[in-house]
Amino acid sequence: MTTTLTAAIEGIGLWAPGVPSWEAFVGLQRGEAAPEGAPARPAPALLPPNERRRAPDTVLVALQAAQAACEAAGRDPASLPSVFASTYGELAITDNMCATLASAPTEISPTRFHNSVHNAAAGYWTIGTGAMEPATAISAGEATFAMGLVEALAQLEAGAPAVLLVAYDGTAVGPLHDVLGSEGLLGMALVLARPGGNNRLQLRLDPDAGAAPVAPRCGIAARNAMAPAALALAEALASTHGTTALPLGEGRGLRIGLAHG
Repeated sequence: MTTTLTAAIEGIGLWAPGVPSWEAFVGLQRGEAAPEGAPARPAPALLPPNERRRAPDTVLVALQAAQAACEAAGRDPASLPSVFASTYGELAITDNMCATLASAPTEISPTRFHNSVHNAAAGYWTIGTGAMEPATAISAGEATFAMGLVEALAQLEAGAPAVLLVAYDGTAVGPLHDVLGSEGLLGMALVLARPGGNNRLQLRLDPDAGAAPVAPRCGIAARNAMAPAALALAEALASTHGTTALPLGEGRGLRIGLAHG
């Protein structure tokens, strides 16, 4: 017996180069011009300027998208359990640490080390918002976004009134780029809640492992590791598409049903 998991989408946040918000992404999908003067780097307001300068780009894009989603939902960020999903985490710092370990291991920077761990973005988020709710960090290869959705909806099913899902990835550098190939910066966040009668948009996960993943059509952050799943769902949310499917690995997909109110 299988269970279909459902959730209402209360808020969406998105940041990519040249596309600094969910509203800008929706405008592009409607054929509007890209916003002029878009910032080259995300700058989440919940971090003080000094912290923003020190934090890696993957942390910044995750927090930027998360904060926007919470604002759109009208939810206090400190009240939400969170799921942070990243395929690879902070690759630039990982490359730097590997090079340092190979050449001068005693020179490893403690700051770089704490920014290299996979739950770094979740840590910055909980400290910046004062959140005491549980925070989960997930990595599952190309299925990372889908597994993040499953985890968030499972938490709703277990009793959480709302959950924040944040998905993000950055650029691979050095030898890691040759192996992984991720490029650009992308962050997407959803505030998911238990379905109710007045929800504008609802999401349904169907246990159909044979569903073929849907490739996104837009070229935004196209080579980012999170793009195939996050942008496929983003395009469906921005349009009237009733379904999409996210990659689960080995050619399998997770079917997503959308109900627009």
